[in-house]
Amino acid sequence: MDRRIKFRHLDAFSAIARARSLKNAAEQLRLTQPAISRTLKELEEIAGVMLMERSRSGVVLTPEGEVFLQFAEQSTSALRIGLNSVRGIGGASGRLKVGALPSVASGLLPRAVLEFARASRDTQLEIHEGPHFDLTSRLRSGVLDLVIGRLGRPKTMDGLSFRQLYTEEVVVVTAAGGPAATVRSYAELENFQVLYPPEDSAIRPLVARLLISQGVPLFSNRIESASSAFGRAVTLTDTRTVWFISRGVVADDLREGRLVTLDVDTSATVGAVGIMSRSDEIPSAAARAFASILSRGTS
Repeated sequence: MDRRIKFRHLDAFSAIARARSLKNAAEQLRLTQPAISRTLKELEEIAGVMLMERSRSGVVLTPEGEVFLQFAEQSTSALRIGLNSVRGIGGASGRLKVGALPSVASGLLPRAVLEFARASRDTQLEIHEGPHFDLTSRLRSGVLDLVIGRLGRPKTMDGLSFRQLYTEEVVVVTAAGGPAATVRSYAELENFQVLYPPEDSAIRPLVARLLISQGVPLFSNRIESASSAFGRAVTLTDTRTVWFISRGVVADDLREGRLVTLDVDTSATVGAVGIMSRSDEIPSAAARAFASILSRGTS
């Protein structure tokens, strides 16, 4: 192996490949875009081949890059396992970094986090909320240890394992008392402002299949966003807005009567919510303990 290749080269390359963007990968690794671009250039100079093609729309792996990615991720994974094992033997205090999709961040997660914090005072717990593609990319690259959320499309689950906790449906909500509250069919939604899941969200394909089954085309009046804070603010502010969202995200709003669900059938959107981890790695003791607490909370 060329001794000039460092862990930072492999870590940056994997992050860029999964995020398909220098900017997004830099944010995940907390680097500047020039720094991560320079790291990729160094790696390509060492390898003697172009590993990625850059364009304004993002980055795409070359055939050589596709091959190199497999070995880069195997190498970084093996190093992580070795470090975790050594730290475990030495009894050193640990750190557990958990990614949470919005649908679990306000429901299942808080109770589990508090119980874990009381039982594992020697482990520093970090919670990171974000969209599905971002969190699974960070999990795969080793930035996160676990991700809690919906089972995603097959391509987003490459190299990851999934342990189901429960199932959840997508609902269509609007402000209580607003004109959209009387809607009874998906075709009527063309008359309202629609907040719709973006391409890289876990619920997008479920909602798309539902609309296709109803013979309803993709709404021309949609705004696409994965932000729960933005969705809640807009829907509560504008009574002519309807929002496609996982029930867990708006459970408190529905319970308190701020939002109401539309009387439309969304049973086809029911999907699994669970714990994601790297399939090629044995979870640490802290990760196993946290997963056990989550499982008990849904049993």
